[in-house]
Amino acid sequence: MRIGDLIRASDKPFFSLEFFPPASEAQLGEFFAIADELAALKPLYASVTYGAGGARRQNTLRVTAELARRGLDVMAHLTCVGATAAEIRKFVSGLQANGVNNILALRGDPPKDGQWSWEQGEFRHAADLVRFARPQFPDLGIGVAAYPAPHPEAASFEEDRRHTAEKLAAGADFAITQVFFDPREYVELVRSLHQKGIDAPVVPGILPIQSLESVKRVLSMCGANIPGKFFLELEDAQAKGGVEAVREAGFRYAARQIRQLLAAGAPGIHLYTLNRSGLSKRLICECGLGGAG
Repeated sequence: MRIGDLIRASDKPFFSLEFFPPASEAQLGEFFAIADELAALKPLYASVTYGAGGARRQNTLRVTAELARRGLDVMAHLTCVGATAAEIRKFVSGLQANGVNNILALRGDPPKDGQWSWEQGEFRHAADLVRFARPQFPDLGIGVAAYPAPHPEAASFEEDRRHTAEKLAAGADFAITQVFFDPREYVELVRSLHQKGIDAPVVPGILPIQSLESVKRVLSMCGANIPGKFFLELEDAQAKGGVEAVREAGFRYAARQIRQLLAAGAPGIHLYTLNRSGLSKRLICECGLGGAG
């Protein structure tokens, strides 16, 4: 089933999950044990990433297919980087052959090694990928990314909002946001899209903070903002209680953020699990999301 249809049909706030495929065969057992633990709480759907430059694409296909076999509605990330039309057709056909009928269409990050120019690819933007995939696979569910704060390469909020609207207008069913920490940014994003005539569901993405180092790394990678007061709270927790205190402070903030977002009209919450169950499971139960309620 198309995930966009599941979102629109949901009669109460839901949660969804993001996983990344393990790098080695030896990690698969632990990975699927964690996925099964979270799946028991009845997420609306799950997504599976793959690395910068399209690395480990086959791992993504394999893991996504297995999650589908285990009963999850699941989608695979698909990026423009280095992709050809033939490769996109092959990958999506492989997904559908394994019972997966949803993708998250992304521009993606260029490979970290070597020279890269967006001029050399067949697809330069996620909107190009959506425009290609929609007529090729009419029944395919397509999601895209949205940025409550602008993408690091965007010149302005307005330019970034325009790009998000273009992706949705090109045929995407819904959007999932990048990590953010200020609910007001989500409200402003949705308001801006509505003003442009876009009413597709926008699902806020929430990252349960595991450590002060991890949040610094995320901020440097995605350009998200963090409220100064919250960052000082995390630093204070680190000084007084170490990593465990930071996790607890992050948990309390994420639970409050989720409640604020749902009160503001968000249809549900997408959790960036980092392939860990602890904080995600606690948030699902604490906030009464999906089947956990």
